[in-house]
Amino acid sequence: MGLTRTIEQRPNAAFLIFLILHAAVWTALPAGLYHNLPLDLIEALIYGREWQLGYDKLPPLPWWLVEVTHRLFGPDLFYYLLAEAAVVAAFWLVWLTARPMVGAVGALIAVLIVDGIHYYNYTAAKFNHDVIQLPFWALAGYAFRRALHEDKLAHWAVLGFAVGMALWAKYFVVVLAAPLALFVLLDPQARQSLRRPGPYLALAVALVVAAPHLAWLVQNDFLPLRYVEARASLSRGVLDHMLHPLQFLVSQMFFLAPALLIALPLMLPRGAAPPAPQAFDRRIVTLLAFGPFAAMLALSAISGRGTIAMWGYPLWLFLGLWIVLHARAAIDHVRLGRAVAAWAVIFCVLAGAFIANYAVLPHRDGRYRASLYPGDALAAQVSQGFRAATGEPLKYVIGEMWIGGNVAHYSGLQPQVLIDGDPRRAPWIDLADLRKHGAVVVWQDTDLSKIPRELAAVSAGAIMQPTLDLPFRAATSRRISVGWAILPPAKGQ
Repeated sequence: MGLTRTIEQRPNAAFLIFLILHAAVWTALPAGLYHNLPLDLIEALIYGREWQLGYDKLPPLPWWLVEVTHRLFGPDLFYYLLAEAAVVAAFWLVWLTARPMVGAVGALIAVLIVDGIHYYNYTAAKFNHDVIQLPFWALAGYAFRRALHEDKLAHWAVLGFAVGMALWAKYFVVVLAAPLALFVLLDPQARQSLRRPGPYLALAVALVVAAPHLAWLVQNDFLPLRYVEARASLSRGVLDHMLHPLQFLVSQMFFLAPALLIALPLMLPRGAAPPAPQAFDRRIVTLLAFGPFAAMLALSAISGRGTIAMWGYPLWLFLGLWIVLHARAAIDHVRLGRAVAAWAVIFCVLAGAFIANYAVLPHRDGRYRASLYPGDALAAQVSQGFRAATGEPLKYVIGEMWIGGNVAHYSGLQPQVLIDGDPRRAPWIDLADLRKHGAVVVWQDTDLSKIPRELAAVSAGAIMQPTLDLPFRAATSRRISVGWAILPPAKGQ
């Protein structure tokens, strides 16, 4: 019980130690066990270096941040640290939001509860658009409550900044912005703010922050939304309007199970009721905890479109605070100790599962794992083969995102990738310059004896090379075969 007493006496220090521990463990594990960058980071390194205001898939913010990290630091370790910086910032903002309502100990427990959700630990290492949403959603929640309580223009401006930046992170921000706006319109106390300039300032700031990307969307016929539509399967009939929301609900309940186990000591056994928070605060936190989730279910029910479980990333940041606010008993010494113990067990289980999946099971199950892909060996053979054949350093790669991106990243030369051989997917590439300097064409999972049709259109004259047969990393028995060809530099240019 000594640890529990220490937490009660120094909750701020305990929270800081938790943040350091969380960041250290979930940076070290992928850094030590991922022998190859995951797809999301490979993709980021292809897109980010181009510094576009928009791309054909998603907003650019996480890709820019990965490129900045690459230029400033270099080693793959720092990409995982970047992901943890986003998670830790979100946790800190949730804690700041919670502390005035439930005290420092209650705020700590609120964060420990949501740390039981794999979004914020096990899968966060694959830094992507889902992860970078977290600090901006948390900042929006923090600023929203402060703005409604204090009605300071600074808080409304921060709210607008958070929403605007969340758009740069992912278009999913709509399921956050819509509930916030509806709450201001429908809640009697929140509606009073409409008589003052705050909400209008927030809207203006959000639009100004998002304006460059919004302008790019208009100029490019909302190109990324085609990718968004493709990700959500179309409705096949009336049944899908019920089935797809239900599938999303079930997936989220499954992922929330560890968090609810951490929260269980706050509910059972029942005890003396804690001091009741302000009714307004309870409504605000209920909105933050469940409003975006309800909006997601409503969109799926109305459209009938499918959902993806990983869309739940930012939805549950304030769930722990809602649980603490609605606890059936005050957080006494015993309940605090049980909650911390439950969190510690789940934290260790998740870390152990990560170690087992990437250090033990690869030697037993033979399952494909991108983290063990031989990207470095592939890049070395291809880039060295190109230089030996042409006398030039490799400047361009023609191939699909994964294999082309691996060659680009691990070659050390950072060549540009003509994604899928389609100039529409990489409009920043000058095809005349590509022909001038030559390129390599790489592919897998198709006929390796000839260049795939979709790549051949931009690689006429490429010379086939012997198929590469490469072992996966970490001494597993899995291997990969790769077809490749060299497009020689055009003579006389």
